[in-house]
Amino acid sequence: MSLPGPLYERLAQRAIRTHRTVEAELVEAVASVVEEPDELPADLAEAVDALHLLGDEELWRAARHGIAPEKASTIEELHLKRQREGLSVSEIEALATLMKEHTRIMLVRSRAAALLKQRGHDVSGLCDEDEP
Repeated sequence: MSLPGPLYERLAQRAIRTHRTVEAELVEAVASVVEEPDELPADLAEAVDALHLLGDEELWRAARHGIAPEKASTIEELHLKRQREGLSVSEIEALATLMKEHTRIMLVRSRAAALLKQRGHDVSGLCDEDEP
């Protein structure tokens, strides 16, 4: 699983302070959002609400699904450009759209992994897998 650099750095710093792994910090952060689906925007709540109805095979697919590599690359390029020189209005909108998609994917992945774990599966290898 890969995260945008600044987000990963914040999680890594939190992990150091709490003497936990980055994975544990990420799971806790996502769990705190998922536990209160009413507080999620409607589209994100809808993305995770029915996951518990899926079979294990579908949950494994959801837990392994990642943002397309070209989109991840565009996100990184836009973040770097924003730091260097700023973004145009259209670039800001493009970044917002990509980040919304990335957030949705990460939320679904995390919730699917949590459900698999609740069902007794070992999901520790998910963090070691490369995104498709």
